Amino acid sequence: MTRWAKDVSPTNVHPEYPRPQLVREKWTNLNGLWDYAVRPTAESRPDKFDGQILVPFPIESALSGVMKRVAPTDRLWYHCTFKAPDLKDGRRLLLHFGAVDWHCEVSVNGKKVGQHTGGYDPFAFDITDALDKNKSEQELIVSVADPADANWQPRGKQVQNPRGIWYTPTTGIWQTVWLEAVPQSSIESLKVAPDVDNGLVRVTVKVRGGRSGQVVAVSVFDAEAKEVATEAGEPGHPIELKVPKAKLWSPDTPYLYFIGAAISQGTQAVDAVESYFAMRKISLGKDDQGATRMMLNNKPLFQWGPLDQGFWPDGLYTAPTDAAMKYDLEVTKQLGFNMIRKHVKVEPARWYHYCDQMGILVWQDMPSGDKHATWSPLGIHNGKEIEREKASADNFRAEWKAIIDDLAFFPSIVCWVPFNEAWGQFDTVNVTNWTMQYDPTRLVNCASGGNDFPVGHISDLHRYPGPTIPALESNRAAVLGEFGGLGLPLEGHTWQGKNNWGYRSFETKDALNSAYENLIQRLRPLIGKGLSAAIYTQTTDVEVEVNGFMTYDRSVIKLDPQKTAALHAKLFQPPPKEVVIVPTALESAQTWRYTTDKPADGWEKPDFNDSSWNEGPGGFGEPSTPGSKVRTTWKTPDIWLRRTIDLPSGSLEGLSLNIHHDEDTEVFINGVQAFTARGYITDYIAQPLDEKTLAALKPGKNTIAIHTKQTGGGQYIDLGLTRLVETAPSKP
Repeated sequence: MTRWAKDVSPTNVHPEYPRPQLVREKWTNLNGLWDYAVRPTAESRPDKFDGQILVPFPIESALSGVMKRVAPTDRLWYHCTFKAPDLKDGRRLLLHFGAVDWHCEVSVNGKKVGQHTGGYDPFAFDITDALDKNKSEQELIVSVADPADANWQPRGKQVQNPRGIWYTPTTGIWQTVWLEAVPQSSIESLKVAPDVDNGLVRVTVKVRGGRSGQVVAVSVFDAEAKEVATEAGEPGHPIELKVPKAKLWSPDTPYLYFIGAAISQGTQAVDAVESYFAMRKISLGKDDQGATRMMLNNKPLFQWGPLDQGFWPDGLYTAPTDAAMKYDLEVTKQLGFNMIRKHVKVEPARWYHYCDQMGILVWQDMPSGDKHATWSPLGIHNGKEIEREKASADNFRAEWKAIIDDLAFFPSIVCWVPFNEAWGQFDTVNVTNWTMQYDPTRLVNCASGGNDFPVGHISDLHRYPGPTIPALESNRAAVLGEFGGLGLPLEGHTWQGKNNWGYRSFETKDALNSAYENLIQRLRPLIGKGLSAAIYTQTTDVEVEVNGFMTYDRSVIKLDPQKTAALHAKLFQPPPKEVVIVPTALESAQTWRYTTDKPADGWEKPDFNDSSWNEGPGGFGEPSTPGSKVRTTWKTPDIWLRRTIDLPSGSLEGLSLNIHHDEDTEVFINGVQAFTARGYITDYIAQPLDEKTLAALKPGKNTIAIHTKQTGGGQYIDLGLTRLVETAPSKP
């Protein structure tokens, strides 16, 4: 259990208003204890129920009070009663569901009121005509089918057999259920489109049950409740309002304006709601070096955030409380991130509302489903995709559209991601182009880390641990969609006692923090090369996966918050310039002395006599090794290299090794160990030199010595030196 579980009770379970983007004062929360039963799909409504379940927690979760799996061949039944509010003046009663995974049918007093397919988007039914005026208590039945990974439907990380990066499934109701009495003509939604360049906002009011002659009025207020503008128009048509001297929304200044919208018929007021919006623009553009960048309000902004799975040990898909859900965002902001990639899951509306308030940019994934296309774990984009059967393809398009329709309101969302790592990837070009046309106000990432097609606004690859950068393009921004994955299991805070999993695991917080700092130091030069965004894996541990910067129970923040925030702050400074001091094989042939026979002791010292060694140009290795530039073939288990370089006089601040190694490697400079690493990487990385190594360097002649050991697969070693030159930060 998380520490918020103690605050959950049948009379106090997610009591907050669930739709902050469209607020009415009166509503009725139906969260609490309901009856439940699990029966084979072929059976009809059960006569008796199995017990009680705490809605809206999924049946598999501890907080539901059940913790029972539902087989793909079963159906989950819910039952409760409720008291209908007084429906004066012909008002209608709407039954709202935040989300139900996956297909549900709903009846009131034995009358079917509707059905819905899709586990991630909210929906509502008008149940007025099914109410029984002779009963004080109305009967509500919900039945749910969810085959999880036995079918093709969007499901994200849910599987029947959790392991590794795959987690416990969620079945049934997992967001708030509520009632709302509305006039016969009522405001159903607001479409808000800010236009930063022209200093205005366009608001379209969608009306349910509209009548001829109705007028909608929209007023805009600033944060101090001062009216900025007011205009009237027709329902369903954009209403344009000027926002003079607009205060722009950004991660540093998340300024929100407020909206009042109302319907009138002649002189009679019909309905009114409250809402909000932000003046912000997301786009692509060129920086002063000509690199394509992601722009916020027409200025380059490096987007930096964690991969956020949104799972909880006690509630699974459902956070135990609203405060718990908000806490994840507070820690993310505290650590100095300005963005989150919401990974193959959709959150409740309140989560996005908090991102709007806090100034957190959001990349929204489509939850993955169906089969996997052929994909390279090295992030090589091979242009492969699957062919879905018609039912799967039609459902994907319907659910993706429903998710966009629901979430398009929230200004924090700046990027749509329809596919992740070739999972369910199909008809990529058409899906991406449709998304771009349907919502031209945001960027679209066709396939994060997946099989790339030259479409959309972003070129994205994944690399663990990384970091690296995709090849730069003139019309798409280069981003690192996932990297890192540094793991640390902490006793007493893991899902299981042992055999926890991480991309690369450590034993202490100090070791983790040191490795994390090294990652961020290596990320900084890539920004200067044109990297527009990066996403670190991940916010929290999830079940057996221990790659989070927080434990799964959110009890421990593994990264030092103050040091991490200071480290991250450097990423948002103007992009640095990387100056080549000693070239690698990528730039030109560089002569090394080398041997594949173990040399005598002291081989790494500057005064060692290497005259009997062979001589050849770097890099050394096997040409098929990813990211390599082989100029001398090397296929033995070991190689030793030496080279003398000339360094100019002056400051050595910002000096880094530019190294590519496959596999285990140790580097010495003037006899001082400057670098050591096990395993392989697939590209050149900039490794900042520590103080001890910098102290060993001197103007003029310096000796570099390398030993690389290979155990199997590709092999490669090459090295140069670069210097990172920071430009002066602009005035805040």
